Amino acid sequence: MITSGKKAMLPSERSKVWKVVTSVEHYTWRSDLRGTEILCENQFLEYPKRGPVTAFTITTVEPCNRWEFDMENTNMRGHWTGLFKQTEEGTEMEFTETVEVKKRFLKLFVKGYLKRQQTRFVSDLKKALEKA
Repeated sequence: MITSGKKAMLPSERSKVWKVVTSVEHYTWRSDLRGTEILCENQFLEYPKRGPVTAFTITTVEPCNRWEFDMENTNMRGHWTGLFKQTEEGTEMEFTETVEVKKRFLKLFVKGYLKRQQTRFVSDLKKALEKA
């Protein structure tokens, strides 16, 4: 299993950050996605601009505090945890991904890939919050 995490300070109220991150159907702020599909209350798909479709199953919802899900595609399976904490400066968001790769050769690249994805996610989120 490979674990990668990121913390970000976002100059917005926690409820606003929560709404943007958890509104799966409103994905256009994400520069890496071409679409999403909600399957049921706790399952959805993400269609990336490049790469395989990923299936998500939401496992924990503590509004404005914690959001967790399992994820799987043809290359990996894993778990994502997002924590949201209100501070005087805004919202501290901390998220952690733990993944297991299905193809042995991907082990060499997955840590760097996760770091790049997490950096892009935070950058896209900051831009979305500025517009909201």
